[in-house]
Amino acid sequence: MSSSFFEKELDRLRKEFVSRVSQENLKELLEAFVTDGILNDLEKESILEENQSRADRVRCFIDTVKKKGDKACRIMFTHLQKIDSTLYSSLHVSTFPSAQKGENLVFLSCYCNAYFIDQEWSSSTQHYSTDDWREGKNVCNYPVTEESISKRVALLITNKTFNRYSTRHGAEKDDYKMHCMLAELGYDVVKYKNLTAKKIEEALQKFSKHPQLVHTDSVFVVIMSHGSLGAVCGTDCKPFKTENIYKLLNTENCPALHNKPKVIIIQACRGDFIILSKPACLFQMSGRNIETDAVVHKEKDFISLLSCTPNTVSYRDPSYGSFFIQYIVEVFNEFAHEDHIDELFRKVMQRFEESDFGGIQMPSKDRCTLTKNFYLLDY
Repeated sequence: MSSSFFEKELDRLRKEFVSRVSQENLKELLEAFVTDGILNDLEKESILEENQSRADRVRCFIDTVKKKGDKACRIMFTHLQKIDSTLYSSLHVSTFPSAQKGENLVFLSCYCNAYFIDQEWSSSTQHYSTDDWREGKNVCNYPVTEESISKRVALLITNKTFNRYSTRHGAEKDDYKMHCMLAELGYDVVKYKNLTAKKIEEALQKFSKHPQLVHTDSVFVVIMSHGSLGAVCGTDCKPFKTENIYKLLNTENCPALHNKPKVIIIQACRGDFIILSKPACLFQMSGRNIETDAVVHKEKDFISLLSCTPNTVSYRDPSYGSFFIQYIVEVFNEFAHEDHIDELFRKVMQRFEESDFGGIQMPSKDRCTLTKNFYLLDY
Protein backbone atom coordinates (compact mmCIF):
# COMPACT_ATOMS: atom_id res chain seq x y z
CA MET A 1 0.00 0.00 0.00
CA SER A 2 1.41 3.35 -0.98
CA SER A 3 2.55 5.59 1.85
CA SER A 4 0.28 8.32 0.41
CA PHE A 5 -2.87 6.20 0.26
CA PHE A 6 -4.96 8.36 2.59
CA GLU A 7 -3.71 11.60 1.02
CA LYS A 8 -5.02 10.28 -2.30
CA GLU A 9 -8.24 9.20 -0.63
CA LEU A 10 -8.70 12.72 0.76
CA ASP A 11 -8.06 14.15 -2.72
CA ARG A 12 -10.65 11.81 -4.19
CA LEU A 13 -13.27 12.87 -1.65
CA ARG A 14 -12.28 16.54 -1.50
CA LYS A 15 -15.26 17.97 -3.40
CA GLU A 16 -17.84 15.96 -1.46
CA PHE A 17 -16.02 16.61 1.80
CA VAL A 18 -16.10 20.38 1.23
CA SER A 19 -19.78 20.37 0.35
CA ARG A 20 -20.98 18.13 3.21
CA VAL A 21 -18.85 18.80 6.29
CA SER A 22 -20.77 21.20 8.52
CA GLN A 23 -19.31 24.07 10.50
CA GLU A 24 -19.93 22.11 13.70
CA ASN A 25 -18.18 19.03 12.27
CA LEU A 26 -15.22 21.19 11.29
CA LYS A 27 -14.92 22.68 14.77
CA GLU A 28 -14.96 19.22 16.33
CA LEU A 29 -12.32 17.97 13.89
CA LEU A 30 -10.11 20.96 14.67
CA GLU A 31 -10.49 20.41 18.42
CA ALA A 32 -9.60 16.74 18.00
CA PHE A 33 -6.48 17.60 15.98
CA VAL A 34 -5.37 20.11 18.62
CA THR A 35 -5.95 17.51 21.35
CA ASP A 36 -3.89 14.99 19.34
CA GLY A 37 -1.08 17.52 18.96
CA ILE A 38 -1.27 17.45 15.15
CA LEU A 39 -2.39 21.08 14.98
CA ASN A 40 -1.63 23.89 17.39
CA ASP A 41 -4.02 26.62 18.54
CA LEU A 42 -2.61 29.15 16.09
CA GLU A 43 -3.22 26.83 13.13
CA LYS A 44 -6.77 26.20 14.32
CA GLU A 45 -7.50 29.91 14.72
CA SER A 46 -5.98 30.66 11.32
CA ILE A 47 -8.30 28.18 9.60
CA LEU A 48 -11.38 29.63 11.32
CA GLU A 49 -10.57 33.33 11.21
CA GLU A 50 -8.76 33.81 7.89
CA ASN A 51 -11.50 32.19 5.79
CA GLN A 52 -14.92 33.77 5.44
CA SER A 53 -17.11 30.89 4.29
CA ARG A 54 -17.61 27.41 5.71
CA ALA A 55 -16.46 25.82 2.44
CA ASP A 56 -13.23 27.85 2.41
CA ARG A 57 -12.51 26.83 6.00
CA VAL A 58 -13.00 23.17 5.13
CA ARG A 59 -10.72 23.53 2.08
CA CYS A 60 -8.06 25.18 4.23
CA PHE A 61 -8.38 22.40 6.80
CA ILE A 62 -7.95 19.73 4.11
CA ASP A 63 -4.87 21.46 2.72
CA THR A 64 -3.38 21.81 6.19
CA VAL A 65 -3.99 18.15 7.02
CA LYS A 66 -2.42 17.00 3.74
CA LYS A 67 0.72 18.98 4.54
CA LYS A 68 0.99 17.00 7.77
CA GLY A 69 1.30 13.75 5.81
CA ASP A 70 -0.56 10.52 5.19
CA LYS A 71 -0.92 9.57 8.85
CA ALA A 72 -2.66 12.87 9.59
CA CYS A 73 -5.07 12.18 6.71
CA ARG A 74 -5.84 8.75 8.13
CA ILE A 75 -6.44 10.21 11.58
CA MET A 76 -8.80 12.77 10.07
CA PHE A 77 -10.97 9.96 8.65
CA THR A 78 -10.92 8.20 12.03
CA HIS A 79 -12.10 11.35 13.79
CA LEU A 80 -14.79 11.95 11.18
CA GLN A 81 -16.16 8.45 11.75
CA LYS A 82 -16.40 9.19 15.48
CA ILE A 83 -17.93 12.68 15.02
CA ASP A 84 -20.43 11.92 12.24
CA SER A 85 -20.71 8.21 11.46
CA THR A 86 -23.54 8.78 8.97
CA LEU A 87 -21.49 11.18 6.87
CA TYR A 88 -18.44 8.93 7.13
CA SER A 89 -20.38 5.89 5.90
CA SER A 90 -21.85 7.81 2.98
CA LEU A 91 -18.37 8.87 1.83
CA HIS A 92 -17.32 5.19 1.38
CA VAL A 93 -13.80 5.77 2.64
CA SER A 94 -11.46 2.96 1.60
CA THR A 95 -10.07 2.15 5.05
CA PHE A 96 -8.96 -1.37 4.14
CA PRO A 97 -7.75 -1.28 0.51
CA SER A 98 -7.63 -4.46 -1.54
CA ALA A 99 -4.24 -6.09 -1.78
CA GLN A 100 -2.85 -8.04 -4.69
CA LYS A 101 -0.76 -11.13 -4.12
CA GLY A 102 2.56 -10.27 -2.53
CA GLU A 103 1.57 -6.70 -1.69
CA ASN A 104 2.22 -5.53 1.85
CA LEU A 105 -0.78 -4.71 3.99
CA VAL A 106 -0.70 -2.23 6.81
CA PHE A 107 -2.39 -2.46 10.19
CA LEU A 108 -3.88 0.95 10.84
CA SER A 109 -2.73 1.82 14.32
CA CYS A 110 -4.79 3.98 16.64
CA TYR A 111 -3.37 7.44 17.19
CA CYS A 112 -3.99 8.86 20.64
CA ASN A 113 -2.26 11.79 22.28
CA ALA A 114 -1.74 9.75 25.45
CA TYR A 115 1.31 9.10 27.58
CA PHE A 116 1.72 6.19 29.94
CA ILE A 117 4.45 6.46 32.56
CA ASP A 118 5.77 9.42 30.55
CA GLN A 119 6.18 7.30 27.40
CA GLU A 120 4.39 8.22 24.17
CA TRP A 121 2.15 5.51 22.77
CA SER A 122 3.57 3.98 19.61
CA SER A 123 1.58 4.85 16.51
CA SER A 124 3.92 3.24 14.00
CA THR A 125 2.29 1.00 11.43
CA GLN A 126 3.21 -2.67 11.15
CA HIS A 127 3.85 -4.42 7.84
CA TYR A 128 3.41 -8.03 6.88
CA SER A 129 3.25 -10.10 3.72
CA THR A 130 -0.09 -11.57 2.67
CA ASP A 131 1.65 -14.74 1.48
CA ASP A 132 3.30 -15.28 4.87
CA TRP A 133 0.09 -14.41 6.66
CA ARG A 134 -2.12 -16.85 4.75
CA GLU A 135 0.29 -19.78 4.91
CA GLY A 136 -1.01 -22.42 7.30
CA LYS A 137 -3.81 -20.24 8.71
CA ASN A 138 -6.96 -21.59 7.12
CA VAL A 139 -8.18 -24.73 8.85
CA CYS A 140 -7.77 -23.73 12.51
CA ASN A 141 -8.95 -20.13 12.27
CA TYR A 142 -12.30 -18.40 12.31
CA PRO A 143 -12.98 -17.10 8.78
CA VAL A 144 -12.03 -13.45 8.24
CA THR A 145 -12.09 -11.67 4.89
CA GLU A 146 -11.77 -8.09 3.70
CA GLU A 147 -15.52 -8.11 3.08
CA SER A 148 -16.35 -9.44 6.55
CA ILE A 149 -14.08 -6.83 8.14
CA SER A 150 -16.08 -4.11 6.39
CA LYS A 151 -19.29 -5.50 7.97
CA ARG A 152 -18.08 -5.60 11.56
CA VAL A 153 -20.05 -4.14 14.46
CA ALA A 154 -19.20 -3.52 18.12
CA LEU A 155 -20.96 -2.26 21.24
CA LEU A 156 -19.26 0.29 23.51
CA ILE A 157 -20.84 1.40 26.81
CA THR A 158 -19.06 3.94 29.02
CA ASN A 159 -20.41 5.13 32.36
CA LYS A 160 -18.69 8.14 33.91
CA THR A 161 -21.16 9.82 36.29
CA PHE A 162 -23.34 8.14 38.92
CA ASN A 163 -26.12 9.02 41.35
CA ARG A 164 -24.13 8.15 44.46
CA TYR A 165 -20.76 6.74 43.42
CA SER A 166 -17.74 8.84 42.50
CA THR A 167 -17.24 10.20 38.98
CA ARG A 168 -14.93 8.01 36.90
CA HIS A 169 -12.48 10.74 35.92
CA GLY A 170 -10.56 9.75 32.78
CA ALA A 171 -13.36 7.53 31.47
CA GLU A 172 -13.70 9.76 28.41
CA LYS A 173 -10.07 8.96 27.53
CA ASP A 174 -10.81 5.22 27.62
CA ASP A 175 -13.94 5.77 25.54
CA TYR A 176 -12.03 7.71 22.90
CA LYS A 177 -9.12 5.26 22.67
CA MET A 178 -11.34 2.19 22.54
CA HIS A 179 -13.56 3.77 19.87
CA CYS A 180 -10.50 4.59 17.75
CA MET A 181 -9.08 1.09 18.07
CA LEU A 182 -12.33 -0.66 17.20
CA ALA A 183 -13.03 1.67 14.27
CA GLU A 184 -9.59 1.05 12.80
CA LEU A 185 -10.13 -2.70 13.09
CA GLY A 186 -13.19 -2.27 10.89
CA TYR A 187 -15.93 -2.21 13.55
CA ASP A 188 -18.94 0.07 13.24
CA VAL A 189 -19.19 1.15 16.88
CA VAL A 190 -22.63 1.32 18.48
CA LYS A 191 -21.99 3.67 21.38
CA TYR A 192 -23.76 4.57 24.62
CA LYS A 193 -22.78 6.74 27.58
CA ASN A 194 -24.06 6.92 31.15
CA LEU A 195 -26.69 4.17 31.15
CA THR A 196 -28.68 2.86 34.10
CA ALA A 197 -28.53 -0.88 34.79
CA LYS A 198 -31.84 -1.36 32.98
CA LYS A 199 -30.65 0.70 30.00
CA ILE A 200 -27.47 -1.40 29.78
CA GLU A 201 -29.62 -4.51 29.42
CA GLU A 202 -31.84 -2.78 26.85
CA ALA A 203 -28.77 -1.70 24.86
CA LEU A 204 -27.51 -5.30 24.79
CA GLN A 205 -30.93 -6.61 23.79
CA LYS A 206 -31.08 -4.11 20.94
CA PHE A 207 -27.52 -4.96 19.90
CA SER A 208 -28.37 -8.69 19.84
CA LYS A 209 -30.92 -7.89 17.11
CA HIS A 210 -28.65 -5.58 15.11
CA PRO A 211 -29.18 -6.34 11.38
CA GLN A 212 -25.42 -6.25 10.74
CA LEU A 213 -24.78 -9.28 12.96
CA VAL A 214 -25.73 -11.63 10.16
CA HIS A 215 -22.86 -10.25 8.05
CA THR A 216 -20.14 -9.55 10.62
CA ASP A 217 -17.36 -12.07 11.29
CA SER A 218 -17.20 -11.14 15.00
CA VAL A 219 -18.33 -8.67 17.63
CA PHE A 220 -16.74 -6.76 20.48
CA VAL A 221 -18.76 -5.80 23.55
CA VAL A 222 -16.92 -3.31 25.77
CA ILE A 223 -18.40 -2.06 29.05
CA MET A 224 -16.57 0.44 31.27
CA SER A 225 -18.05 1.43 34.61
CA HIS A 226 -17.86 0.98 38.37
CA GLY A 227 -18.46 -2.62 39.33
CA SER A 228 -18.44 -5.47 41.81
CA LEU A 229 -17.93 -9.21 41.53
CA GLY A 230 -20.15 -10.46 38.70
CA ALA A 231 -21.72 -7.09 37.90
CA VAL A 232 -21.17 -3.64 36.45
CA CYS A 233 -22.93 -0.60 37.84
CA GLY A 234 -25.49 1.49 36.03
CA THR A 235 -25.52 5.23 36.62
CA ASP A 236 -28.37 4.60 39.07
CA CYS A 237 -25.85 2.53 41.09
CA LYS A 238 -27.87 -0.64 40.50
CA PRO A 239 -25.99 -3.76 39.32
CA PHE A 240 -26.19 -5.23 35.85
CA LYS A 241 -25.11 -8.87 36.01
CA THR A 242 -22.40 -9.60 33.46
CA GLU A 243 -23.82 -13.11 33.13
CA ASN A 244 -26.60 -11.51 31.08
CA ILE A 245 -24.12 -10.56 28.35
CA TYR A 246 -23.53 -14.24 27.64
CA LYS A 247 -27.22 -15.07 27.80
CA LEU A 248 -28.24 -12.32 25.39
CA LEU A 249 -25.52 -13.16 22.84
CA ASN A 250 -25.55 -16.95 23.04
CA THR A 251 -26.58 -19.20 20.16
CA GLU A 252 -30.15 -19.58 21.38
CA ASN A 253 -30.91 -15.89 21.82
CA CYS A 254 -28.69 -14.54 19.05
CA PRO A 255 -28.42 -17.11 16.23
CA ALA A 256 -26.86 -14.50 13.93
CA LEU A 257 -23.65 -14.84 15.97
CA HIS A 258 -23.51 -18.64 15.81
CA ASN A 259 -19.91 -19.81 15.26
CA LYS A 260 -18.63 -16.22 15.37
CA PRO A 261 -16.14 -14.87 17.95
CA LYS A 262 -17.71 -12.69 20.64
CA VAL A 263 -15.06 -10.67 22.46
CA ILE A 264 -16.11 -9.24 25.83
CA ILE A 265 -13.99 -6.56 27.53
CA ILE A 266 -15.01 -5.22 30.94
CA GLN A 267 -13.19 -2.37 32.65
CA ALA A 268 -14.53 -2.35 36.21
CA CYS A 269 -13.64 -3.51 39.69
CA ARG A 270 -14.64 -6.97 40.85
CA GLY A 271 -14.49 -6.19 44.56
CA ASP A 272 -12.76 -3.76 46.90
CA PHE A 273 -9.70 -5.68 48.08
CA ILE A 274 -6.40 -3.91 47.35
CA ILE A 275 -3.26 -6.03 47.06
CA LEU A 276 0.00 -4.27 47.85
CA SER A 277 2.75 -6.81 47.29
CA LYS A 278 4.79 -3.86 46.01
CA PRO A 279 4.32 -1.36 48.83
CA ALA A 280 2.37 1.64 47.60
CA CYS A 281 4.43 1.82 44.41
CA LEU A 282 1.40 2.82 42.38
CA PHE A 283 0.67 5.89 44.41
CA GLN A 284 4.24 7.20 44.38
CA MET A 285 4.68 7.35 40.62
CA SER A 286 5.21 10.90 39.37
CA GLY A 287 2.81 12.22 42.00
CA ARG A 288 -0.16 11.04 39.95
CA ASN A 289 -3.57 10.66 41.56
CA ILE A 290 -4.75 7.13 40.83
CA GLU A 291 -8.38 6.14 41.28
CA THR A 292 -10.17 2.78 41.42
CA ASP A 293 -13.43 1.49 39.96
CA ALA A 294 -14.45 -0.36 43.14
CA VAL A 295 -18.07 -0.39 44.43
CA VAL A 296 -17.16 -6.52 37.71
CA HIS A 297 -19.11 -11.27 33.41
CA LYS A 298 -24.96 -21.89 26.58
CA GLU A 299 -22.21 -20.35 25.32
CA LYS A 300 -19.70 -20.97 22.56
CA ASP A 301 -17.16 -18.79 20.74
CA PHE A 302 -16.84 -16.33 23.62
CA ILE A 303 -13.65 -14.88 25.06
CA SER A 304 -13.60 -12.30 27.84
CA LEU A 305 -10.92 -10.12 29.37
CA LEU A 306 -11.75 -8.52 32.70
CA SER A 307 -9.66 -5.67 34.05
CA CYS A 308 -8.77 -7.47 37.30
CA THR A 309 -9.06 -10.75 39.17
CA PRO A 310 -12.04 -11.52 41.45
CA ASN A 311 -12.40 -9.47 44.65
CA THR A 312 -9.84 -6.85 43.59
CA VAL A 313 -9.97 -3.32 42.23
CA SER A 314 -9.06 -1.80 38.87
CA TYR A 315 -7.01 1.39 38.63
CA ARG A 316 -7.59 4.48 36.50
CA ASP A 317 -5.57 7.65 35.91
CA PRO A 318 -7.89 10.71 35.78
CA SER A 319 -5.71 12.32 33.10
CA TYR A 320 -5.11 9.37 30.76
CA GLY A 321 -7.74 6.74 31.58
CA SER A 322 -7.45 3.21 32.92
CA PHE A 323 -4.21 1.27 32.69
CA PHE A 324 -6.21 -1.72 31.42
CA ILE A 325 -7.54 0.10 28.33
CA GLN A 326 -4.19 1.78 27.69
CA TYR A 327 -2.43 -1.60 27.66
CA ILE A 328 -5.07 -3.13 25.39
CA VAL A 329 -4.64 -0.33 22.85
CA GLU A 330 -0.86 -0.61 23.07
CA VAL A 331 -0.81 -4.40 22.55
CA PHE A 332 -3.39 -4.39 19.75
CA ASN A 333 -1.45 -1.57 18.08
CA GLU A 334 1.73 -3.64 18.07
CA PHE A 335 0.50 -7.18 17.51
CA ALA A 336 -3.04 -7.38 16.05
CA HIS A 337 -1.53 -7.87 12.60
CA GLU A 338 0.13 -11.14 13.65
CA ASP A 339 -1.40 -12.60 16.84
CA HIS A 340 -4.78 -14.20 17.53
CA ILE A 341 -7.07 -12.73 20.19
CA ASP A 342 -6.11 -15.16 22.96
CA GLU A 343 -2.43 -14.32 22.50
CA LEU A 344 -3.23 -10.59 22.44
CA PHE A 345 -5.00 -10.93 25.78
CA ARG A 346 -2.05 -12.90 27.18
CA LYS A 347 0.29 -10.08 26.14
CA VAL A 348 -1.94 -7.53 27.87
CA MET A 349 -1.64 -9.58 31.07
CA GLN A 350 2.11 -9.85 30.55
CA ARG A 351 2.38 -6.06 30.28
CA PHE A 352 0.83 -5.76 33.72
CA GLU A 353 3.16 -8.40 35.15
CA GLU A 354 6.22 -6.59 33.79
CA SER A 355 5.07 -3.14 34.91
CA ASP A 356 5.04 -1.50 38.32
CA PHE A 357 1.35 -2.41 38.54
CA GLY A 358 1.76 -6.18 38.36
CA GLY A 359 1.67 -6.57 42.13
CA ILE A 360 -1.63 -4.75 42.56
CA GLN A 361 -3.69 -5.37 39.43
CA MET A 362 -3.83 -8.30 37.02
CA PRO A 363 -6.41 -8.73 34.24
CA SER A 364 -8.20 -12.04 34.03
CA LYS A 365 -9.32 -14.04 31.01
CA ASP A 366 -12.73 -15.55 31.59
CA ARG A 367 -15.02 -18.15 30.04
CA CYS A 368 -13.05 -18.74 26.86
CA THR A 369 -15.06 -21.04 24.59
CA LEU A 370 -13.33 -20.22 21.32
CA THR A 371 -12.84 -23.40 19.30
CA LYS A 372 -10.48 -21.82 16.76
CA ASN A 373 -7.95 -19.01 16.60
CA PHE A 374 -9.41 -15.57 15.90
CA TYR A 375 -7.05 -13.28 13.99
CA LEU A 376 -8.46 -9.77 13.65
CA LEU A 377 -6.70 -9.19 10.33
CA ASP A 378 -6.41 -12.71 8.89
CA TYR A 379 -7.30 -12.20 5.22
